[in-house]
Amino acid sequence: MALLVKKFGGSSVATPEKMRHIASRVLKERNPDDQIVIVVSAMGDTTDNLLNLASKVTDKHYARELDMLMSTGEQVSIAMMAMTFCSMGVPAQSFTGPQAGIIAEGVFGKGNIIDIKPARVFKALAAGKIAIVAGFQAITPEGEIITLGRGGSDTTAVALAGAMRADMCEIYTDVEGVYSADPRVVPNAVKMKEISNEEMLELARLGAGVMQPQSISMGSRFHVPIHVRSTFSDNEGTIIREDNFGEEKGPVCGVAEDYNVARIAAVGVENVPGTAAMIFNELDKNEIPVDMIVQSVRRINDRRGDIIFTVASSDLVEAKEVLEKLKADGRINNILYDDNCAKVSIVGLEMLSAPGVEARIFGALGRKNINIDIVSSSKNSISCLVPRPKVDEAIRSIHAEFFKNKPQQ
Repeated sequence: MALLVKKFGGSSVATPEKMRHIASRVLKERNPDDQIVIVVSAMGDTTDNLLNLASKVTDKHYARELDMLMSTGEQVSIAMMAMTFCSMGVPAQSFTGPQAGIIAEGVFGKGNIIDIKPARVFKALAAGKIAIVAGFQAITPEGEIITLGRGGSDTTAVALAGAMRADMCEIYTDVEGVYSADPRVVPNAVKMKEISNEEMLELARLGAGVMQPQSISMGSRFHVPIHVRSTFSDNEGTIIREDNFGEEKGPVCGVAEDYNVARIAAVGVENVPGTAAMIFNELDKNEIPVDMIVQSVRRINDRRGDIIFTVASSDLVEAKEVLEKLKADGRINNILYDDNCAKVSIVGLEMLSAPGVEARIFGALGRKNINIDIVSSSKNSISCLVPRPKVDEAIRSIHAEFFKNKPQQ
């Protein structure tokens, strides 16, 4: 007997016909004594449609009410999926995130799971039912509905699998696994048989949309193996585990891109201690994460300099409100905004011991005449900010540099 958690995304449950296909597949693959928990996202474009609906009322961001609205999409999916199984003669029971005991804290729209109390889900499984759980949503200790951010259903599934000590968490998506780059951008991207949690977390953090970063952190926390595979084929996907089993790899395991990037420059600020802290403290108070940061002076001993950094494009309106207030108060001289950029990154656990990686990246971009605005690096990654219209070409160029003639794993 195995306890399995299976997550299906919005494209997989977009129509009643697709839901019946999923139900048939789950039942075909299930062994007689298996216990199955299914986590689903909202149907198709439901989340985007709900956001559009809200925009017809107001363009202001009422975070609590948006979460209340967004959570309804998954509630439709779980009820429809449960009814699909029941119509096929298989008992099933649906649960919202709060009903499944998923507790989160943080700001609305970006909740972090802090506890799971899945007693009701266990009870349904013990009664021989398939449990259908809403992804993306939870309840705060104060009783408020909160969502987990884009891709939050992945986090729901992995966290549930960990809390319930499942044998495997399967993430079904519209691609066949984790690739060395987005196969929609790089047609010859390499599908990986296995990847470590550390590598996958870095790829996800830097924009690889196949998994949400928090879900990978949950996998590490609960020691849950994750199998990323396609809804539409029976092929094996990619296993995400705690180690890489000593496989021989090159210095780079993958290339990630992030289109949701805006650049901000605080120009001519005083080059004295505390200036940067003042700017970033104000952004932090308003829950606006900052990514790439460059601080520079124009000339030696200059009393003024520039601080350039990036935020998510989706946070740009709120960042502008914060920074324009600092400008109005005379605390910043001038602010420039650029919402036409994107980030391309390479990830690899072996990069530190492989000389020349940076030169190869810059060379690949230079040969395509792609300018780099900012460079940042960490132990396992190097990221370049480039013009958004050039990002797909940048990804293909860098991928070709590091994955020439590399076979599928």
